[in-house]
Amino acid sequence: MDQLETIASQIRESFDALTAARDKALAQTRTLTRHCAHAIRAVHRQEHENAAQEIRAAKEIADSLRVELQDYPSLYWAGYTQDALKEYAEANIVAALVDHGNLPTPKELGLEDATYLKGLAEAAGELRRRCLDILRSGRVEEAERQLQYMDEIYAVLVTMDYPDAVTYGLRRLTDITRGILERTRGDLTMSLRQDRLEASLRRFESEILDPGNKE
Repeated sequence: MDQLETIASQIRESFDALTAARDKALAQTRTLTRHCAHAIRAVHRQEHENAAQEIRAAKEIADSLRVELQDYPSLYWAGYTQDALKEYAEANIVAALVDHGNLPTPKELGLEDATYLKGLAEAAGELRRRCLDILRSGRVEEAERQLQYMDEIYAVLVTMDYPDAVTYGLRRLTDITRGILERTRGDLTMSLRQDRLEASLRRFESEILDPGNKE
């Protein structure tokens, strides 16, 4: 029992270090999530430089988390850390797809495969938002392109039929992505039908007012 206090002291030192690392990681993940949200907002507003700045700031924090939590795997794999890194994946993916750039890989982002795929799934929601925004301005071809991206994302996600212990809840996000895709396809279809109907009505009105103007 003479060694008990020495053992307890060592454990307290370990817990102190773990607690300090956890507190720092929590602060970093909150900041990382904020930068990612700002980046996505800037992408939707077509503020390209602002989006790039926010993504660069997010990258610095994501890189820092990976390095500083190497000795604390329980913190790296904690939900709040992986959720923040998922947001980092989403921001990069959305920025790439909206601007029709090259899709970043998990390795390029320094992310685990499951975390990357969860970010990919959540990117579909932002692509739906983009699709609806550009539909309002009548840019049907661009809306169809965003829908195609969503379709391709779902086509990949649905093939990842692995246990949740491997994918960390990807199946639920895949189901959500399917719903988002179906609603967006329905919205786009209705918009196209409405456009065609309005065009037909305009032609009919033109023919009534000017019978000699028939095509």
